[in-house]
Amino acid sequence: MRASVRRLLSCLAAVAALGPRAADACGGTFCDTGPQAMPVDQSGENILFVLDGGTVEAHVQIQYQGSAERFAWVVPMPAVPDVTVGSQPLFTRLLVGTVPTYALQTQADQCGAGGSGGGVSFDGGFSGSGGSSGAGGGPQVVFEKTVGAFEVVVLQGGTAVEVVSWLQNNNYQTISTAPQILQDYVAQSYVFVAVKLTAGAGLDEIHPLVFKYTGTEPCIPLKLTRVAATEDMAVRAFFLGDDRVVPTNYKHVVLNPVRVDWVALGANYKQVISRGADSAVANGRAFFTEYAGSSNVVGTPGVYSAAWNAAPFATLQPEQVITELQKQGLVYCSTGSNCSYMHPLIQGILADFLPVPAGMKDYDFYGCLSCNSALIDKTKWNAGEFSAAVQTRIVDPAKHAKALLDKWPYLTRLYTTISPAEMTEDPMFRAAPGEQTVQPNNTAVQRITCDGKRGVLLPDDRQVALAGSQWPAWDSQMPWAEEIEEYTPSGKITLVDNTKKIDALLAEWNQKQGWPPPTGSGGGGAGGAGSGGSSSGTGGGNSGSGSTEVEPGGGGGCGVGARPSGALAWLGLGALALALRRRGQRQVAR
Repeated sequence: MRASVRRLLSCLAAVAALGPRAADACGGTFCDTGPQAMPVDQSGENILFVLDGGTVEAHVQIQYQGSAERFAWVVPMPAVPDVTVGSQPLFTRLLVGTVPTYALQTQADQCGAGGSGGGVSFDGGFSGSGGSSGAGGGPQVVFEKTVGAFEVVVLQGGTAVEVVSWLQNNNYQTISTAPQILQDYVAQSYVFVAVKLTAGAGLDEIHPLVFKYTGTEPCIPLKLTRVAATEDMAVRAFFLGDDRVVPTNYKHVVLNPVRVDWVALGANYKQVISRGADSAVANGRAFFTEYAGSSNVVGTPGVYSAAWNAAPFATLQPEQVITELQKQGLVYCSTGSNCSYMHPLIQGILADFLPVPAGMKDYDFYGCLSCNSALIDKTKWNAGEFSAAVQTRIVDPAKHAKALLDKWPYLTRLYTTISPAEMTEDPMFRAAPGEQTVQPNNTAVQRITCDGKRGVLLPDDRQVALAGSQWPAWDSQMPWAEEIEEYTPSGKITLVDNTKKIDALLAEWNQKQGWPPPTGSGGGGAGGAGSGGSSSGTGGGNSGSGSTEVEPGGGGGCGVGARPSGALAWLGLGALALALRRRGQRQVAR
């Protein structure tokens, strides 16, 4: 009983169900340089947990669309937390460094003389710090602080009805089911953190928040999130610590790589995740491990720079600000050309203290502040406050992010999609020392035979015949999950293992397609080097390096020209690949 209470008291409302931003499947720095590799869509809600002995530190990336004046957010916490500004560049680097990619390298058989080619949004304003406490005293304001661009108030005490009454009286939109949902947290003596943007702050000033509180097992309060969640809402949780982290009361699923459309470079990845989580036994409450390994994949470029220093701004005149920002590598502006903001919050800070005059372009104004001195709004400029804003929103979060990456050697990235009807239990997590690493980069090899047949060799050594040039359209018999696991205090238990069923269905499909064909079939003539495609070439682990080696052509018949080395070799596989594959080699989704 005491252990259960401790787990419940360490639960953090970590997912902000605030209308997720749309995100391109390939956006800027997430894109691979080659045309044959693509990272999966990374839209969704993101949170980073840091496990440090008896405390949990949660970094929440707040995503919101709408009017700044109507932004409102409520987060249940086990105790009054310390709240500070988080680092948006840290989330950017976490996403870039661990995003799963699906790459396809193409090779052709030699034919003839040559080869062929957090919380819950009430969507209401938030005004005042006290409000009405309701009957019987109700919740009390026990903490109030400006944190970066946000006003933060912590409510303690009162019943669920009284907490809702306080929110109503402070201009939060009412939700009929709120008292029932909040009751679970009130019963555990949770406090409620209410957050709003400061007066006049714009959406470009929204930044992550960091909550540090006493606890040992973080969890995500999806029971509360469901009041504003969408169907198949994406939830992504990162963990920094000494070991890999696993879910404890949700299932863990290993996806079936045969279900991934490798020809489309994993374009159906989210569907595979969603359907895998909805598999029997998992029942819509499961997580997938997208990355588990060294935190060095994140790196600090863009997250921290020793050149970032708030002190010089405290004594500068406004005409000198852009010069100093350019010196520190935070802004690059050229008159008549463009302005590049190297930190996502610097443009918002400039808008507060050095707003661009109406009708002017930012690059014309900031590109020569001395030329535009008469246009500077001196009533907005305050050197001390500008310096403080740079310190609290850029410098301090950067230093803290670097310290975390330097201290904690292991990073885990978990992902799921979940619908409101499935949010009946808050997922919790724990460290699992000794669990294997998981690499995000997955490379398969497409073989084109001399008579035009195509098949793909997956990183786990399975071969899949294509339907012409398309990935097979599997029927409902093909599982979405390869394995469904459960992590108990005594260890991992495999509840479902679909390996044999997948292999049997795949063998039946390949046999109907006449795959794999013998390597000696097809046209004749001297062999030559086949054409190679491109692969992701990044990451390592179990996905293969994508390198090739050229073998001399044989006599008559089709030989294999360029072929991948190691586990991706085609020659000699034939039908033995399915029979002789070792389970330990399958690491695509682990």
